Amino acid sequence: MMISLVGFLCLVSALTATSSDLSCTQCESPSSTCSGDSITCPYKFMCGSVYTRDLGEGVRSESLLRGCIPSSECNHSGTMSVMNRHFGIGSSCCSSDDCTPTLPTFPTKSHNPNGVICPSCIAVKSDWCYTSDTIQCTGDENTCLIQATETQGSGSKAPTAMRGCATKSFCDHDSLFYYTEESIMSVTYTCTSGSISAHKVVLTPAILCLLLLKLFL
Repeated sequence: MMISLVGFLCLVSALTATSSDLSCTQCESPSSTCSGDSITCPYKFMCGSVYTRDLGEGVRSESLLRGCIPSSECNHSGTMSVMNRHFGIGSSCCSSDDCTPTLPTFPTKSHNPNGVICPSCIAVKSDWCYTSDTIQCTGDENTCLIQATETQGSGSKAPTAMRGCATKSFCDHDSLFYYTEESIMSVTYTCTSGSISAHKVVLTPAILCLLLLKLFL
């Protein structure tokens, strides 16, 4: 459930009033580096980076956010494919004042089909998308993923949603939370199983027998 900006700031005030605080750099950039002013993080938050990089061929795009991240959501990464886009998403953290987290790294993207098929769509101004369009998963991306992102700041909300193929690492960390003095970003990951492409299914006599039993029992 998405937390409201007012509610979160009230929680931050209560926590920071009774805890030792960490000073962290806040910034954002369309590259792999950025710098900015320092902010005071809430209790149990660390200095963190959220890094996204396009893994497709051709034009390369990057996005880096630095600020405060809950310690429980630090240091994870994975790859995701949505429609004709392939990219990596990762977070990294460090625990000293104004430290610089190492940049998350991503595994090499494989284009070899693995037999899993997932719905694939992108929605703007919504935290959900549905489509009959599908994508053939490749490499280690053997999980269907729904990613819902909500950014709150200056009294406005900007939700987006994506569905596609992803590595299992997103299921192990079902959320990502990022905080600066100007905005809050909340990302939730929902993993589902995908269908199996027809050329991967072999109807042996044993499998056929089980299917018939399911129909008549």
